[in-house]
Amino acid sequence: MNNTPLVLKMGGRLLQDDSALDALLAVCAELKQQYPLVLVHGGGDQVDQWLAKFGFHTEKLDGQRISPAEQMPVIAGALAGAVNAHMVARASLQGLKPVGLTLSAGNSCRFELNPKLGAVGVAKPQDGTLLQNLLSAGFTPVFSSVGHGEQGQLLNVNADLAAAAICQLVQGQLVLLTDVPGILDGEGKLINELNSRQAAELVSQGIIKGGMKVKLDAALDTAQALRRSITVAGWQHPQDLLNLMRQQAVGTRIVC
Repeated sequence: MNNTPLVLKMGGRLLQDDSALDALLAVCAELKQQYPLVLVHGGGDQVDQWLAKFGFHTEKLDGQRISPAEQMPVIAGALAGAVNAHMVARASLQGLKPVGLTLSAGNSCRFELNPKLGAVGVAKPQDGTLLQNLLSAGFTPVFSSVGHGEQGQLLNVNADLAAAAICQLVQGQLVLLTDVPGILDGEGKLINELNSRQAAELVSQGIIKGGMKVKLDAALDTAQALRRSITVAGWQHPQDLLNLMRQQAVGTRIVC
């Protein structure tokens, strides 16, 4: 067995499609026979639905949700409650022995406030003890993208940035799964490999923006920290994950 953990970030439409989620988690069960596995999830669509039910309006800035403190009980309820519980339930069906966690569990991450976005934190790796103990015992940690500030206040965390922090914490391999096949160029074609210089050009041209830019930033930061390539790929073909682990080209490979 390879001892380098595999960190998978899940989000987007995948989390609202049980058949697709189950197919991906079945592949995760195969992967877990070779690698310790950690799952990190977002849940933006579900958060939107919950906020609307409670009469809140949703705004975004540069691809990230503005999260006023008064909305955090609802946001945390959706992410750390409903979505995380659902992920744990589906992962249990595949024998993954999942454990639902927030990013604060066991002091796994610390958080730098991003006051422009309200109650939003940028996760940084802190203490890997809990995570390593769970992985050693054969469990699959399932992290929701919720943390807390120094005063105990709930913080929303971008799930791509959360996955990057968790990956750096365990010195793992990071795959950011998305609704599209990977990072696309100006003509909508898949970019097979991207370095920081090329990425900066595409950002300056306005080709990569919003949520995909956040994803790219997370990938570049992790690639640089670990000196290891990061993959951004679509979730629609779960078998691609097996091909990726066999060193075959899948999605967009981010290199530092």
